[in-house]
Amino acid sequence: MTQTTAPAPLHWKLVIDALDPHTQADFWSAALHYTVEDNSALVERLLEAGALPGAATVEFHGRPAFRDLIAVRHPDDPYDEDSGTGRGQRLLFQRVPESKSGKNRLHLDLHPGRDRRAEEVRRLLKLGASVLREVDEPGGSWVVMADPEGNEFCVQ
Repeated sequence: MTQTTAPAPLHWKLVIDALDPHTQADFWSAALHYTVEDNSALVERLLEAGALPGAATVEFHGRPAFRDLIAVRHPDDPYDEDSGTGRGQRLLFQRVPESKSGKNRLHLDLHPGRDRRAEEVRRLLKLGASVLREVDEPGGSWVVMADPEGNEFCVQ
């Protein structure tokens, strides 16, 4: 009898289109208590090697960063110390020229706990989110919110 080994779980990132990826990274890192990835060492190496034009970079929190993308990661997840790139649960914000149109086909649900929902909604409002509606139905209750660029998410 041959024994098969289950494949290892895949590392993943959820890619989110954004007009301003760095502002979105700041919002979501604060909202989720995540860490904004620091790719400055990689950016500097690419600039020095001539593999990345200066126009493809910006200064972000006092260090060089990619102009058109930035990620946030769970603070306990592994990351590549050489590049700063996470190897676990990540959100990657990529610059696109158009603003959001229509309803999200995918969204995050945040679970602070029922006793903490109101407190969490207030905290998220201070970070720049907005309340779209409150839902209370037999299956549960939650608050539908939008991030600074209008992407919907729920707080349960």
